[in-house]
Amino acid sequence: MSNLDRHFQPQNFSDKVALSFTKFLRFLADTFFKKRYGHRAVVLETVAAVPGMVAGMLIHLKSLRKMEDDKGWIKTLLDEAENERMHLMTFIHIAKPTFIERGIILIAQFIFIITYALIYLISQRTAHRIVGYFEEEAVVSYTEYLNELESGKIPDQPAPEIAINYWNLPLHATLKDVVKVIRDDEAGHRDVNHKFADIIDNRVNKKKNVEIEKEQLSKEDNLKETD
Repeated sequence: MSNLDRHFQPQNFSDKVALSFTKFLRFLADTFFKKRYGHRAVVLETVAAVPGMVAGMLIHLKSLRKMEDDKGWIKTLLDEAENERMHLMTFIHIAKPTFIERGIILIAQFIFIITYALIYLISQRTAHRIVGYFEEEAVVSYTEYLNELESGKIPDQPAPEIAINYWNLPLHATLKDVVKVIRDDEAGHRDVNHKFADIIDNRVNKKKNVEIEKEQLSKEDNLKETD
């Protein structure tokens, strides 16, 4: 299995909720945009830029409140948000969204900011797993986009200057080159967020094991006192 085809199999109820939520969002995107990949990217990237910023802010506040080190999570998440923002800036030049689509962007962003913030406050593990699955779907979408470009069904075009400067692409780069580097970015975000979810999962399981051990020791002490 190549890096692009990597998929995290749900391990528990939290993972299944995350995957189901992502599949629902994918269904909405497929229904509304179909094969209008450029316009799909504009809306999806404005949503994709939200999790890193929201999670980074919440971890920042938690770090200040508990006076604990963030282990580098804040910078990683904010870098992810900035990268996704540049995806959006690039596709605005490519797709040139209409007034209606810009309205949809505002509504989608407003709803997702609130929704994701609530999910993150309730379960960080589920929130990061959602982003991991979200990025898996992004990789699939950009692969489909690339196939359409390579087959000629969607005409290729010169890469926007903003993309050439941001990714240090050759001056003769085209849209196909842009889609490839963005797809690689999404694969990286996928792996990072699945890893974060795993770290939180391991932390929770470790805490549970410690509590179980304490409970067992307490029972043993009670039995000794009884004897």
